[in-house]
Amino acid sequence: MILVTGATGLVGSHLLQLLVKTGKPIKAIYRTAIPNIANTTGIQWVKADIIDIQSLEDAFVGVEKVYHCAAIVSFHSNDKQQLHKTNIEGTANVVNACITAGVKKLLFVSSVAALGRIRQDKPIDETMNWTPETSNSEYGKTKYLAELEVWRGMGEGLDVAIVNPVIILGSGDWSTGSSAIFKSAYDEFVWYTEGSSGFVDVVDLVNAMQMIMDGPITGERFIISGINTTYKNIFTLIATGFKKRPPYKKVTKFLAAIVWRLEAVKCFFTRKKPLLTKETAKTARAKVSFNNSKLLNRFPTFQYTSVEKSIERICNEFIKKHDLIDN
Repeated sequence: MILVTGATGLVGSHLLQLLVKTGKPIKAIYRTAIPNIANTTGIQWVKADIIDIQSLEDAFVGVEKVYHCAAIVSFHSNDKQQLHKTNIEGTANVVNACITAGVKKLLFVSSVAALGRIRQDKPIDETMNWTPETSNSEYGKTKYLAELEVWRGMGEGLDVAIVNPVIILGSGDWSTGSSAIFKSAYDEFVWYTEGSSGFVDVVDLVNAMQMIMDGPITGERFIISGINTTYKNIFTLIATGFKKRPPYKKVTKFLAAIVWRLEAVKCFFTRKKPLLTKETAKTARAKVSFNNSKLLNRFPTFQYTSVEKSIERICNEFIKKHDLIDN
């Protein structure tokens, strides 16, 4: 029996679509309502919350493998408490539930933010860790501390593996998370930065996760990154996929500082979350690259999808999902 936490999110929902093809029994956790995810028939949906220890223990009965995808992704200061509770305490609860239930293996979906993303002197690899000097986000800190809980589980006899994906490209909820860049491009967002980062197709990510879970690997982490490229290139490719105008106004350091402060003032009165924060403004301007060779060396037959093909597919999925007939 396989169990997936965070099954309603971008990674979890795509993982379910992959796992059902194996024919193995699958449990998936939901908190409020069972989602309508295409091509996922036969899944046993279990109402639980990673913050609720009792519901987790009930959900883990009979489970041998666990994919822990549940997390809060936010770069807003007001979400600090929720980030800590879900990402750190929730992961500790999942680890404890695995140990209690006798789970054979846990795969934790972390983030490159846990490695310290603000490193512009050399590519980031799996040997690095978060420090106050190399990360500017509370989110990254919570993912690093969540990883410590996973390693603690390994110390107590649990087989574990960690994946550290870069920015994930996929057709999830385009009002939140990394999928929001597709909505921004569709709305013809005019601004771009000279920053760069790693990007990966969600389909490639879940394929890598399954390979790592099904293999003999334990006690290791893997950066999952398909390509290092600029934000401008990604936004331009997405805009082209939607037949929209690509970004054409460069954001300078001075302008970014003004915009995130104006956003903070506006949101103080509107009580809405800002589109840009001090953290995201800094990250968007950083030129960061990731070394993905460890996974490719361990799995020589694995290949990443080209970013052009990924974005073309995802744009078409969004066009169909939102009935974007003006294209």
